[in-house]
Amino acid sequence: MAERTAAAQGGAVVDGQALDEVVRFTSDLIRIDTTNRGSGDGNERAAAEYVAERLAEAGIEPAVLEKAPGRTNVVARIPGTDPAADALLVHGHLDVVPAQADDWTVHPFSGEVRDGVVWGRGAIDMKNMDAMVLACVRAWARSGQRPPRDIVLAFTADEEDSAAYGSGFLAAEHAALFEGCTEGISESGAYTIHTDNGLRLYPVAAGERGTAWLELTAEGRAGHGSKINNENAVVHLAAAVARIGEHRWPLRLTATVRAALTELAALYGVSADLDDADALLDRLGTAAAFVRPTVRNSANPTMLQAGYKVNVIPGTATGYVDGRILPGGQDEFTATMDRLTGPHVRWDYHHREVPLEAPVDSASFAAMREAVEHFDPGAHVVPFCMSGGTDAKQFSRLGITGYGFSPLRLPPGFDYQALFHGVDEHVPVDALHFGVRVLDRFLRGAAGEETA
Repeated sequence: MAERTAAAQGGAVVDGQALDEVVRFTSDLIRIDTTNRGSGDGNERAAAEYVAERLAEAGIEPAVLEKAPGRTNVVARIPGTDPAADALLVHGHLDVVPAQADDWTVHPFSGEVRDGVVWGRGAIDMKNMDAMVLACVRAWARSGQRPPRDIVLAFTADEEDSAAYGSGFLAAEHAALFEGCTEGISESGAYTIHTDNGLRLYPVAAGERGTAWLELTAEGRAGHGSKINNENAVVHLAAAVARIGEHRWPLRLTATVRAALTELAALYGVSADLDDADALLDRLGTAAAFVRPTVRNSANPTMLQAGYKVNVIPGTATGYVDGRILPGGQDEFTATMDRLTGPHVRWDYHHREVPLEAPVDSASFAAMREAVEHFDPGAHVVPFCMSGGTDAKQFSRLGITGYGFSPLRLPPGFDYQALFHGVDEHVPVDALHFGVRVLDRFLRGAAGEETA
């Protein structure tokens, strides 16, 4: 009862039904298996139909869109009270990565609610956010509330692969649905980090590293495995892969990372020496974990393919590298890969997406900060750059600036990052309730309303 009473405070319209619905919707969506195995092997249709039905029940007209059968997206617009205001995109993906049931304590597609926790694949990434958005906008419909600006909702397919059937398709072929949108929010931000010095941090993403998945090809002279061969493709590839794996990339601090380090240094009471960021990170304790992966470009070898018989030297060998590029780091990345691969290995992009950066001094970032800190007094919202990427990359082609903001208040010891694509993915019911309240306050611009 205290939870439901709190939800009605702060000018909120989130009611007991919304709190019940966010849990039920999360569980229901998890039970719909939307595994994306890559290379076009996925099916989000049942989840998209579920979302479309929940929107239609609230009088919100959904557009259901497919690039290919089963690869289904849902887009809807909620008109704001100020038609002159810029629109805001709120997007979440419906697909999930594969899960091996034998590895899990609870079946990954059970959606079981037990001991105050919702279990299953997508509980964190990111059917929880999809459910929070649905519960929030349905609460608006029941209360007759409208946001100050148009809110465009997008529930997408294929985010866990190339986004070709999802946000990429929507941005390329249905751009008109996003008319007026200048900013967007989505996954991987505003979750609780409990630090070693007793702080509660909520990192909100204001940047993403770019995606640079590479294919390396070495060509040599095929021959018998018993003969000396100085043009061995496997050797050339292995040498290049070893050089890439051992390379230490130089520091490159973007504006977002500089802001994160500056705010964290102040919270930890240490000097913000950005000229020696590695040493600064060492003084930031557990808070350094979400910043450290984004102070450099990176390239990790992930796959090797060569040969078909142990006594045959193959004429070609292929490797794959997961590269990530910070805003402004493209030239450095290209020159470094040219040098590390060397004269006997050529490389090309297997998949490529742009890095992103959003202002941390914007009115929207301030409103996100206020909404989180309103419902968790004493906590601190800080900016950060994601090490990976989201659908915000595709929507950026429409001029939409993206933030990672899917709020969750998590208990100490909850390893949020480890559950992304991990085993026994789960989300606390209390965290879902918190998320609905924060989203409502942010999306309706309720910071100036009276608090009960």
